[in-house]
Amino acid sequence: MTELNFFKAAAQVGALETLDVEGMELLMRVEFSGEDFYFALAERIGNDEAADLLRKNGREETGHARRLERAIALKLGREYERAEEAHPRFSIPLPDTIDAALFPVIVQAELDGDAGYQRWADHEPNADVAKLLRQNGREETVHGERVRRVAEILNAS
Repeated sequence: MTELNFFKAAAQVGALETLDVEGMELLMRVEFSGEDFYFALAERIGNDEAADLLRKNGREETGHARRLERAIALKLGREYERAEEAHPRFSIPLPDTIDAALFPVIVQAELDGDAGYQRWADHEPNADVAKLLRQNGREETVHGERVRRVAEILNAS
C-alpha cells in the first residue's frame, strides 16, 4: 500500500459525505499539514509579499486543525487530546520550483474545501460542531482569494 501523503489524504477526506470522529481526525491531520504545504510554497516562490500571504494561510490551516480538535471533543462529549505520534503530519511532495499553473489548482482546492465543510456541516446533527465546520469552510474561501492574489503578484513581477 502506498503511503498517504498530503494530497492523497486531502482527496480521501474530500470524498467523505459526513464526518465521524475518524474522518475528523484525518481532516485534522490534513489541516495541520496544510501549514507545512503553505510554508513550503512560500519558500519556493522567491517573492516576499506573496510568501507572506501563503504563510498566513498556513498559520490559519493550523487554526482549522485546532478548531477540529474542539469539534471532536464536542462529538465525543469529553476532552480530546491528540497524541502527536498517533496523528503525524503528512509528507508534502512538491518540486523544488513552483510553476504558476499550480496556483489556480490551489484556489480551486480551497473553494472545494469550503464546499466540503459546508456539506459536512449540513449533515452534522450537533449544531456546535456544524458551526465550527462552517467557520473553517468560510476561511477556506478566504485562503483561495489570498492564493489568487499570490498568483497576481507573481504574474506582475
